[in-house]
Amino acid sequence: MTAQIRRLVRYRLLIHSLVSRELKARYRGSVLGFLWSFINPLLMLLIYGIVFGYVLAVPRTRAVEPYFLFLFCGILPWTWFQASIAEGSGSLIAGGNLIKKVLFPAEILPVVTVFTNLVQFLLGLPILLAFLVYERKLGPSALLLPLPILVQLVFTLGLALLVSALTVHFRDLQSILAHVLHLWFFATPVIYAYVEQSGRLRSVLKLNPLTHVMVSYQQMLFDGRFTDWRGLLGAALAAFVLFSAGSALFERLRDTLAEEV
Repeated sequence: MTAQIRRLVRYRLLIHSLVSRELKARYRGSVLGFLWSFINPLLMLLIYGIVFGYVLAVPRTRAVEPYFLFLFCGILPWTWFQASIAEGSGSLIAGGNLIKKVLFPAEILPVVTVFTNLVQFLLGLPILLAFLVYERKLGPSALLLPLPILVQLVFTLGLALLVSALTVHFRDLQSILAHVLHLWFFATPVIYAYVEQSGRLRSVLKLNPLTHVMVSYQQMLFDGRFTDWRGLLGAALAAFVLFSAGSALFERLRDTLAEEV
């Protein structure tokens, strides 16, 4: 893991360059350009707000009102995670011409995917903060926001490294992963409140590291307080273990990647 971190630091300028290129490529030829970085979160909020707020509306407590804002606090970071893993799983296959070059570090490709979606998340964050200010929800606890962002970054990097290396050898994993992420979404308190769950369901949700990451976002931004220190610490430990495992697996399969793509 230490060697992986040193390698990423060494190639930080390359990562920066590729992230910039990827962001420009996403909006090349569009009329609104980077404005889509702000419009997409608003459209996403509108769609999920209508679906889960009205079409599939269920009785809710006052603790999650206004619901559209509670939903936004979870949807925004989840989109970063889901897009990073979905795109990162095929990043080595898509960049096959690059990793066949002797001096190109293959792990840069999934890392670039994660950081590109992180930038998208950070660009959408001001929209969320503006709504929080308007609803008078934003409090001092929002200053703790870098903590869950860092935990989620490490967790996502570890998983992206792991699935990207495995997908090169097992192409079916990409299709399976789409369904796993869909299930993972409903197993994470994004569209519902974790505090309102009880019994066996709460025990199961507690085992999901992303549960505590999402709860951290919701508490820091929506509730104006943060109490789940133990849960976030457990998620940080899980992120550390996953990043170590992802780095080790990637290093083990490194020599076979160029042949398989």
